[in-house]
Amino acid sequence: MSDLLSRDLSRLPDLLEQARASALEFLTTLPERPAGIRPAPPAPLGLPEAGLGAGEALALFRRRYEAGLSGSAGSRYLGFVTGGTTPAALVGDWLVSAYDQNVSNDGDSLATSVEREALGLLRSLFGLPEAYEGAFVSGATAANLVSLATARQWAMERLGHDVSEEGLWGLPRIAVLGGAPHASVLKALSILGMGRRAVEAVPCLPDRPVMDPKALEARLAALGGAPAIVLASAGEVNTGDFDDLEAVGPLCRRYGAWLHVDGAFGIFAACSPAHAHLLRGLAHADSVAADGHKWLNVPYDSGLVFTRHLALQERVFRAVAAYLGQGPDLLHRTPENSRRFRALPAWMTLMAYGRDGHRALVERSCALARGLGEGLAASPRYALLAPVTLNIVCFALRSGDASRRDQLLAALQADGRVHFTPTQYAGRPGLRAAFSNWRTGESDLPIILAALEAAASRV
Repeated sequence: MSDLLSRDLSRLPDLLEQARASALEFLTTLPERPAGIRPAPPAPLGLPEAGLGAGEALALFRRRYEAGLSGSAGSRYLGFVTGGTTPAALVGDWLVSAYDQNVSNDGDSLATSVEREALGLLRSLFGLPEAYEGAFVSGATAANLVSLATARQWAMERLGHDVSEEGLWGLPRIAVLGGAPHASVLKALSILGMGRRAVEAVPCLPDRPVMDPKALEARLAALGGAPAIVLASAGEVNTGDFDDLEAVGPLCRRYGAWLHVDGAFGIFAACSPAHAHLLRGLAHADSVAADGHKWLNVPYDSGLVFTRHLALQERVFRAVAAYLGQGPDLLHRTPENSRRFRALPAWMTLMAYGRDGHRALVERSCALARGLGEGLAASPRYALLAPVTLNIVCFALRSGDASRRDQLLAALQADGRVHFTPTQYAGRPGLRAAFSNWRTGESDLPIILAALEAAASRV
């Protein structure tokens, strides 16, 4: 191994050039690459005894796997809520691997200063007060986990228990209230030992997946002052709709409840004056979760968590060991001790494109979503399942069951021009389109609509 490592080190400039050429070839062919793909995987290889060296390993990967990668970084991958990677973020991410900084403790690297600065830039972008402290995590799932673990600590301390030290054994259940929480919130509750079934459904407003504030107030009043955790959505996954934070926030303050806002993608509505009103009341939140690898357009994996209760968060995630120290280090804010320098791509793209660039990205995405919605509404084959309020378009075939919807998805995948993910909304099997990639432009809309019409004609 040492001979191979020495040889690769001596050839490192050439190896990095090969990687650069491979990346450029992939990126420049994105418009021709299938947006979504589901190829049969090759038979697994065994571990080589002698090793191939980096150049041969790269060549082998490209031969075996590269053609089977999706165009998820491209302009017509509309599944899930998937951002691309801006040029500045890509530059930053390449440097992250070269620098190989462990962003856990202050003192031996300015990498921690970059993370703190990037969090300040994002706090400003979102309009959060200075009182909110943050951290980078792997995604909104981890951000929801951190937020709800901190909320659990708060609730149990209200009842006289330090759950971070003593655990949950024999303690009472905490009321968890929500209208349409995301699956990642339920996953976090499962991991925390509170359980997915801990969520008590608050009735939603008619024809909208958002909490009815009057129903929430009635439930909070019935708790008689007992601690509760309220789950609010800033951008519901099927429709992009928002809980009314201006109404929900004061209710949580009045009744002493913890307000958690899952703003995975919707928090970026703050970038646009036309949509920022959707986030009025965000400053009432006790914790906020978001994703960088969605609308910020930085590479996976990148998540963000902000809280007004840093001391509580650090009680949960404090890592106690003499060599780690007890200072205000970032490792005490998240489940990870060793942490990748995730903040650098975010810092780079924020500095490169500024407030104006991110406003333009959000507004273009929303305009494209409206354009697709208008095209679908005019089609004899499709119907919108919900109004287009932000960057999500939820729609369905005008007739047919889940089987026909799945046939449609298969036809779209075979076509390759666009990729959607399925959903179930308002009792109907449907599809979702999420516009969040900086590459997507007006020229993509006719291609997307043509692919939809062609696929519908075949099922």
